Amino acid sequence: MWDFIAYYLRFQRTQRGLSGEAVGRIIRGSKSEVSRIEIGAERLDGTQAALLDKAWNAGRLFSLLVWYASIGHDPQWFAQYLALEQRADIIRIFASQLIHGLFQTEDYARAVINEGNPPNPEEAVQKRLARQAVFNRQPPPYTAALLSQACLEWPVGSPEIMRAQLQHLLDLSELPDAVIRVVPRSWNVGAHLGLDGSFQLMGGPNFGEVAFSESPGGGRLVSSPADVMNYAVRYERISAKALPEAPSRDLIKSLMEDIK
Repeated sequence: MWDFIAYYLRFQRTQRGLSGEAVGRIIRGSKSEVSRIEIGAERLDGTQAALLDKAWNAGRLFSLLVWYASIGHDPQWFAQYLALEQRADIIRIFASQLIHGLFQTEDYARAVINEGNPPNPEEAVQKRLARQAVFNRQPPPYTAALLSQACLEWPVGSPEIMRAQLQHLLDLSELPDAVIRVVPRSWNVGAHLGLDGSFQLMGGPNFGEVAFSESPGGGRLVSSPADVMNYAVRYERISAKALPEAPSRDLIKSLMEDIK
């Protein structure tokens, strides 16, 4: 479906005698972005599709194509997800069971990855750590994370690995462009929407906003504006259950001290 969208965009552009620059103005992007979409290196998002539908009086055709492509199985979902993560200006994360890959120490990542028995575990570890270079960008993305207390308490690797991992989270929480808050395991919080699993929202000027929902052995990228909005609302409702920044740091310190 994504290949068809790339082909059809180029077909419609050439039929109208338009340049890539002209289409870029329609989708509020650049000529190079249009080129990347047409060769399949990048994907049309829901906002861009709606702009094309309006400009070309396409009767929501592009929007429907993008929606159906988004809900289908995509063997290239992870590469697309990583590309968006590196380009995002705003990243919002909810981690339910494990500490998110962007925040993992090398030893924690290795312990988690080795349990999956991948063909080349060390390569997988280094690829995961390489994603963290996003924090070295100038400027770095604004990153807001909600971490369940469960993912902070679940023992991974060894007590030493877990203490180092929690200290790493405390260090990250001091960065000016990072906010880390904890959803405590308490009767006051009780059942909440985060119990359904981890997810992530990413936004950038060149692709709008997308959501990524995790699942065992895979995941799903969501670009439909209505579906992304549902994830954004879910994030805000979970956020309402989370501790403020300072009490979150205090809880992380307390959990670190309790590790035997």
